[in-house]
Amino acid sequence: MWFNNLIIYRLSKAIDLTPDQLETRLEEFAFHPCGSQDLSKFGWAKPMGKIGSSLIHVTDGNIMLCARKEDKMLPASVIKDALDEKVELIEQESARPVTKKEKDAMKEEIIHTLLPRAFSRLSSTFAYISPKQGLIIVNASSHNKAEDLLALLRKSIGSLAVLPAQVKTPIDQTMTQWLTDDSAIAPFSLLEEGELKSPLENGAVIRCKNQELVCSEIKAHIENGMFAVKIAMQYAESMTFILNEDLTIKRVKFTDVVTDQQDDQDKADKAACFDADFAIMAGEFESFIPALFDLLGGEETTAAAE
Repeated sequence: MWFNNLIIYRLSKAIDLTPDQLETRLEEFAFHPCGSQDLSKFGWAKPMGKIGSSLIHVTDGNIMLCARKEDKMLPASVIKDALDEKVELIEQESARPVTKKEKDAMKEEIIHTLLPRAFSRLSSTFAYISPKQGLIIVNASSHNKAEDLLALLRKSIGSLAVLPAQVKTPIDQTMTQWLTDDSAIAPFSLLEEGELKSPLENGAVIRCKNQELVCSEIKAHIENGMFAVKIAMQYAESMTFILNEDLTIKRVKFTDVVTDQQDDQDKADKAACFDADFAIMAGEFESFIPALFDLLGGEETTAAAE
């Protein structure tokens, strides 16, 4: 349940639904497994999985959601080989070329034949709504996955005024400044991993690991026009993460100081453990996200279209 990637969205208009009303709206778009002829299915699943009974989970006012997707895996090469074989057979038997229209029809027939035997790939994307902060925080490694979840939420509730959170100053400029003047950034600190990139098209990229970032070598690259686009950081004693120039946050890892807070929980009570983990994580993000925005020069406020 602990989020390891963060894409943060700002709500410009509150979601005016009670948890019960939201649950009812989501039920209409609940996830159902693929049928024999379905290529893909996408819908809401229980955040707590088999131990849950609801499509939402509310803790301290925060609302956890889970979008699940099933894709049937039909490699294009398999379809192409089957189609080529069928086309070749028909052309030999009828002594004429097969038209594009016929090929398209045969391809559809092949797909329908193979679908019942195809393997499935299941994936889940978690997010939570923080009404208190006016945010939706998505545990996704790409904007595409996050936007798929938001599109499903928008479809479920009718409207959703939300945009990716933005800060006033370009993040690559701010991160570069940290490395050039060894800026004081407490309660954050820099770790020994980062990436520099030239702004030129097809320009150089330098990736550093186990390397102190505030040093003469890094400063020399910056003086030659490179910018910091990724930096590994730590927030207080709570978590480590990678900050990217687009404000996505990757490889979030909570420290023992945070995860040990629920040691007194009965591990056999999985529902209580989930609830405790969610409360602890959301509480950490409640202080972390505003602190990060402040460090980056303040959040840019822009009205979001519904």
